[in-house]
Amino acid sequence: MPHFIVEYSSNLHEQLEFQDLFKQLHEYVVSTGAFPLGGVRSRAIRCEDYRVADGREEFAFLNLNLKIGHGRSMELKQAVAERVFAILCDWMKPVTDSGYCQISFEMTELDSVLKFNKNNIHPLFK
Repeated sequence: MPHFIVEYSSNLHEQLEFQDLFKQLHEYVVSTGAFPLGGVRSRAIRCEDYRVADGREEFAFLNLNLKIGHGRSMELKQAVAERVFAILCDWMKPVTDSGYCQISFEMTELDSVLKFNKNNIHPLFK
């Protein structure tokens, strides 16, 4: 953890370069000292079937969900959420400056009892 999951409308596909966003997000969360590099992962999912507002073809959306493991303070979670959203909005500025796009972000804290994972990448970064 953490996992960054982006869902976006397909009409944005040619305008977005996700590797730059992912690099910024990974570097930021690791810099907080609260998230180990070996657990950070990101992915983008293009949505072909969607409708925004009244259905105009030029309307777009992008939603970022950040899933984190349980156990961090509310102050840290709020600071991380605010900074992640700022990074996202700054990265999306070329899109929002030239067109119509709904941007949303949500942080989800997973219950430690209901979350399972196996990761053999962590030892590479110790």
